[in-house]
Amino acid sequence: MTAILADARRATLAGDWATAESLLRLALADLPQDHEARLELGELLERRGEHDAALIQYARALQDAQALGLWMNRDSTPGPLQPRVEHAVVWVRDRRRAAIAALLDPLAAKYGAKALRRIERCLRIYFGEEAAPYLDARQQPTFLYVPEVAPATYFNRAMFRWIDALEEQTDAIRTELQALLPTAASRERVFDSDELEAQNLRGQNAAPSWNGYYFFRHGERRQDNCDACPATAAALDALPLSRIRDHGPEVLFSVFTAGTHLLPHRGVTNARLVAHLPLIVPRDCALRVAGEDHVWREGEVVVFDDTYEHEAWNRSDAIRVVLIFDIWNPLLTDVERAALTELIPSFGDFRHALEQA
Repeated sequence: MTAILADARRATLAGDWATAESLLRLALADLPQDHEARLELGELLERRGEHDAALIQYARALQDAQALGLWMNRDSTPGPLQPRVEHAVVWVRDRRRAAIAALLDPLAAKYGAKALRRIERCLRIYFGEEAAPYLDARQQPTFLYVPEVAPATYFNRAMFRWIDALEEQTDAIRTELQALLPTAASRERVFDSDELEAQNLRGQNAAPSWNGYYFFRHGERRQDNCDACPATAAALDALPLSRIRDHGPEVLFSVFTAGTHLLPHRGVTNARLVAHLPLIVPRDCALRVAGEDHVWREGEVVVFDDTYEHEAWNRSDAIRVVLIFDIWNPLLTDVERAALTELIPSFGDFRHALEQA
């Protein structure tokens, strides 16, 4: 135990909560991952009735301890801390559940609890209360799994009424792309660090590059590119994009330079699918989902579930460009989409609060 933490405990015992809090925050400023000091701060805030603040401190304490393999169960928790850690676990679970219920109650009241049954199971899986009942073991979202949704690697185009209308716009969309290509100002790297690029990209003969012109990124509209490409923007506005604050959609003219290979990876949730409208496709370019190859054909949309392991490559000596966009999984109901539109930003807000604690 540090001297600061010992002084904070003495201040707490003496009822001097203001001094105790100052000392605990001083300790955490010096060592933010001090999970025991953070647990004590959570307890102090709970005593003072600052329940939302206590929730954040308890959750961050548990997160940091478990990142070290501690506080996972009774065996990994020192005896004197066990009741305190168990209290924090229950506090976090109950408070988060109450916050989520407040988001879903209006939908349940309007449509009935049965309409949200799959979402309730989704939440139990997310919180570790139920094992994910994958209908296809190859499908493993990195973030959120909605159960009882029929899985598929590539989706039958007959499921999407909008495909024909979008494909009819291919020439107009490609013309707008070709006007953008000489412009570097509005082009962005898909991976925003050299480290991520090194982890995810390989080059055939030169340094690989995956970049693009975004129309939406993390759900934020890139108005400059939309204004520069009015036909593309209008076509996008007619699609069932998965619009979720701070999360989606992701929509871009996706540019692979010659020789670029995007290594196998998985997407975040089966609640949404990924679609490609190929615009410039030289030879030796393909997408692979769960071991099944798809060769892009200009003007022909392909829709797939990116929670399966997938990769893509451009083995030619020219650029390859496809319009990528996220859409809702059509097997979700409107009520389930509305629920996820409320829930997913709340998960992000909570994660951000932990990072800032």
